[in-house]
This record gives sequence, C-alpha cells and structure tokens, in this order.
Amino acid sequence: MELWSELFSDSVGILSAAVIAFILVMAVYFAWFFITHMMRESEKNEKPQGK
Repeated sequence: MELWSELFSDSVGILSAAVIAFILVMAVYFAWFFITHMMRESEKNEKPQGK
C-alpha cells in the first residue's frame, strides 16, 4: 500500500496515473470503433448488388 500512497502523493504520480487511465480508455474506444466499422463494411459487402 505504500506504493499507492507514494504514487498519488505528488503531481508527477497523479499525472502518470491519469495518462495510463487515458491510454486504457482510448484503447477500448479504438477497439470498439474498429470492430463496429469492420462489421458495417462486411455487412455492406455481403448484401447482393441489385440493379
């Protein structure tokens, strides 16, 4: 528990934790974004092309 108190005791530690949290949130968002757009493209390409 000493590690956590040392991490959040100064501004550098707080900023480090904020950057790590931001990167994790950004990774989840990008995964969701890419998966949904790939699914849309695959659905669009599977539909028969009518004239």
